[in-house]
Amino acid sequence: MGRPEIFGGGFYGVIRRAIVIGNGFAGSENQSIGLVRALGLSNHQSLYRVTRPRGGIHERLHWLPVSLHKKLDYVMKQFQTVRGEKLIPLSAEKCGLSDILEADAKHISKMAHEAFEKDGPLLVVASGRDTISVASYIKQLAPENVFVVQIQHPRSGLNRFDLVITPRHDYYPLTPHARKQIPWFLQRWITPREPPDRHVVLTVGALHQADSAALRSAASAWHDKLASLPRPLLVVNIGGPASRCRYGADLAKQLTVLLQNVLWSCGSLRISFSRRTPEKVSKILVRELGNHPKVYIWNGEEPNPHMGHLSWADAFVITADSVSMLSEACSTGKPVYVIGAEHSKWKFADFHKSLLERGVVRPFTGKENISESWSYSPLNDTAEAASRVHDALAERGWKVQS
Repeated sequence: MGRPEIFGGGFYGVIRRAIVIGNGFAGSENQSIGLVRALGLSNHQSLYRVTRPRGGIHERLHWLPVSLHKKLDYVMKQFQTVRGEKLIPLSAEKCGLSDILEADAKHISKMAHEAFEKDGPLLVVASGRDTISVASYIKQLAPENVFVVQIQHPRSGLNRFDLVITPRHDYYPLTPHARKQIPWFLQRWITPREPPDRHVVLTVGALHQADSAALRSAASAWHDKLASLPRPLLVVNIGGPASRCRYGADLAKQLTVLLQNVLWSCGSLRISFSRRTPEKVSKILVRELGNHPKVYIWNGEEPNPHMGHLSWADAFVITADSVSMLSEACSTGKPVYVIGAEHSKWKFADFHKSLLERGVVRPFTGKENISESWSYSPLNDTAEAASRVHDALAERGWKVQS
């Protein structure tokens, strides 16, 4: 009775700001930013980045921890200096650097501690392998002042974080079928060390920023360009080959033929390439479809129509390599067709199997009538993950500022 609100999770238990620990890759950083957005803190977030040296030997030794890459980079620069070689500065984009602050765990934890009484606890959201050590160290240094969420499975030490959010297919390596596919001496390096516990939130796909509010905003912003297009509008999103989903010109040729087979049922067809799309893939599609009156191919220049496509498309065709693009499209409730799933291996194959079983995607065969729609329960991973964050905060006596 009469106890001030600042005690027992009152004023000091309200989270008003968030820090995103990024790794320079849009696919990872968008997941963190999407979660922060779903929690209502997008106007009160700061982005810090773990910068990994790139190019040359760093690409060949990409499996090394980022800390060793930085030491290797330092040694190489010192060696060049001793030999009298002129060091040619690389552009920020080329070496993975930018004007975004470097993610320093000591600095962030100190800031969280010093600002606690004024601003309350700090939410830290990180995604990707390179961010694991930084995020866990922040938690270690300021356990009473931060709530740390790690997106994508850290493989071990789940208790280093307040919450881990990861897709179900990250646990595929623990299945008996998967264990038979890899030598025993490699299993500890590529599989989770333990099954999911109370620290883990399992999703179907990747988190993202394409929520209903964002799509409404994009629909308005792209109204003049897309609303008047002949319907149905089929959007084709093409990624690029990945280690667990390899393809090349063969898939581009197959996709070209299949798209030509369904053009009769399309009012409009719009194609977008990602930064990862090989030139040999894009050239085939541009050559074969670029002059068709129903087809528009985005040339990669701003503005990027991606959000406009998500809001205005009637159906999607998406290459199997991109978990992010598939997750976004499957959150719209519109028909999503996948091409190239047969090239997927390991946990990528398990991801596609889960989408098929849920009925949120269908294989693209070229026999479809795009004007015929079908429905499913849209993926809602980001909102569901945000709800679990709220629950975990409540257990601690904290909440996000509403």
